[in-house]
Amino acid sequence: MTDAQETAEDTSLRTTGGAPPDDVAPAPIPLLEPREGIPPVVASDDALAQVISAFAAGTGPVAVDAERASGYRYGQRAYLVQLRREGAGSALIDPVGCPDLSGLGEALSGSEWILHAATQDLPCLREIGMIPTGLFDTELAGRLAGFPRVGLGAMVENVLGYALEKGHSAVDWSTRPLPDPWLRYAALDVELLIDLRDALEEELGRQGKLEWAQEEFEAIASAPPAPPRKDPWRRTSGMHKVRRRRQMAVVRELWNARDQVAQRRDISPGKILGDGAIVEAALALPLTVQALMALPGFGHRMGRRQLEQWQSAVDRARALPESELPQPGQQLAGPPPPRSWADKDPVAAARLSAARAAVSELAERLNMPQENLITPDTVRRVCWEPPQNLTASSLEDTLAGHGARHWQIAQVAPLLFRALSTEA
Repeated sequence: MTDAQETAEDTSLRTTGGAPPDDVAPAPIPLLEPREGIPPVVASDDALAQVISAFAAGTGPVAVDAERASGYRYGQRAYLVQLRREGAGSALIDPVGCPDLSGLGEALSGSEWILHAATQDLPCLREIGMIPTGLFDTELAGRLAGFPRVGLGAMVENVLGYALEKGHSAVDWSTRPLPDPWLRYAALDVELLIDLRDALEEELGRQGKLEWAQEEFEAIASAPPAPPRKDPWRRTSGMHKVRRRRQMAVVRELWNARDQVAQRRDISPGKILGDGAIVEAALALPLTVQALMALPGFGHRMGRRQLEQWQSAVDRARALPESELPQPGQQLAGPPPPRSWADKDPVAAARLSAARAAVSELAERLNMPQENLITPDTVRRVCWEPPQNLTASSLEDTLAGHGARHWQIAQVAPLLFRALSTEA
């Protein structure tokens, strides 16, 4: 039990206490209940205007969450937005009925937004006009503070002593109307985010990591939107089995055909045609619809029209001239896979081994995941291609160029400097 866990108190909350004696059964963890009940879903301009006014008049940070319909709908749009703020209470907003929330985003500009796993929700919030100027990520805070389980339910239970209801995280949030149990679950996701934020801030301060966390939060809030993936079809699950360029062309044609259908019907691509079926067709290169039907993923309950659609994609790939076939996946800019380093560059392999060991030891000492201390990709890049004139200053500049934060550089640069001086 940390100091912050012991001191995070609120008159409306019960925090967990110390471990009970062996002969005393632990008290059951109370199930969290909404303080003001389930708020009505806001789905009209008039109701949204009232929410904007209430939250603009509220005080302190704003708890924010969003629900998507991953696995059901095409894309990652938000189908419900939940907020809570002191003086405003909680609000549930339907982005289908209110697709433009830029007015709400402007009203909350300058306020700290509290999100759990912010990078997951920020893209869909940005699409509807909600962009924070500053944030506090309770999941990332939990990682930096050394909590072994950083899901929202685990954090609320471990830090604040309440159990969140489970079971609705993976439902189809595009369903209308949304059932009351789902709305209750959604409202509870922001019920204690502010309390959790306060407790984690205290714990990070106690550990001397608060400035580190603030630098991470600032980087997330200021990061530009991720660019579109190049050749997203190459990320088809099972792609490693596809070796020949003609087979790659089949994957590309089927992936693009599936994506067009999924986008037109607003259905998750995986529900249209599975990745496994795409790979099977690429490996088999079927000549006819009958041959396609015999492959896993195509025969079961698939109509003739669908089968002809997929066979047409295969036929297009078969008809492509050699010059238009996709090339094997090009090695991204950067070092080769570490397993090949010993053969390609034994000195670099020795540097990487020393660097990994040093980073691992420091992460354990700081009680945080290694990837939060410094990304493995950054370690690989500086070990494969160190600064030509290796000095403490040149190494720090190189780390910064790879996106390392100031606090990360301060922690790992001395260790990496020694590792980069290692000889095979």
